[in-house]
Amino acid sequence: MILVAGSANLDFVVQAPHIPSPGETVLGQSYRNYPGGKGANQAVACARAGGVATHFLGAFGQDSLAQPILASLTAAGVHTSAIECSAAPTGTAFICVASNGENAITVVPGANALLRPEHLPPLDGVSHLLLQLETPVPTLAAFAQAARQQGVQVVLNAAPATTACLPMLEHVDLLVVNEGELALLSGLAGSIGAQMAALPVACVVATLGARGCVAKVLGQIHCQPALGVSVVDTTAAGDTFCGALVAALAQGIAMPLALEAASAAAALACTRAGAQSSIPERDAVVAFLDHAPMQSPQAVDALRAYCGLDL
Repeated sequence: MILVAGSANLDFVVQAPHIPSPGETVLGQSYRNYPGGKGANQAVACARAGGVATHFLGAFGQDSLAQPILASLTAAGVHTSAIECSAAPTGTAFICVASNGENAITVVPGANALLRPEHLPPLDGVSHLLLQLETPVPTLAAFAQAARQQGVQVVLNAAPATTACLPMLEHVDLLVVNEGELALLSGLAGSIGAQMAALPVACVVATLGARGCVAKVLGQIHCQPALGVSVVDTTAAGDTFCGALVAALAQGIAMPLALEAASAAAALACTRAGAQSSIPERDAVVAFLDHAPMQSPQAVDALRAYCGLDL
């Protein structure tokens, strides 16, 4: 069983020709609400990846904004422990999606900021605890320490990045970061390979956008070039990757195949609008991989070179 603890937001999404510059007004083309939040997104991704039960722990306001998020989690097959908070509204995110699929996001944490260490449920039967950084870091650090003491594998997606999470890395088994987060946490301006090696975590996965991803597992390197798709909206692609990756690892799947499955799920998420609405089911991922081109040695070499790894 996987326990995902983290944020749950209702996303207010505007489609626009481009993301506004400071002081610029842009006319939007459409507007919709979607259930989101990194924690809830990753829980949905775990559940839709299949093969392992998924539970979600999050804090919600006592308001109508919570209902679409809870309904989405339930529909995906996620078992939810909802902490109700009267002191704050349910979290929200305001997202502008450009016509090229890129986005700009502003998050208002609301009730997410009220998640506390005492809210962690018993971890009986939990193999992996998946965390992000949209809830208080002291709470996450307490969760990670408690999980580690009980033999649970702790996975941290250090997003949005903050150096405040550095002390808790001693309780993290797997760290997932993008390039900017990796540079911030490592404190280095060197190559991706050097930055990964500088972090005090046995397993580090760096996502590299359209290039793919790379993993360092106990000193061994695994490279997964990106799988090409026509991008509609990149919202929740990173969350989809994290959830699908942990779901695969929780089933005992080796890291190279887990990276491939997670990359395929994230690629498919980019072809659909919204956060949780874009996360694919297992069957869609399997079908996509069945028709995907074989990974070429040249693509792997190019990715290794980009990361500054010895060829």
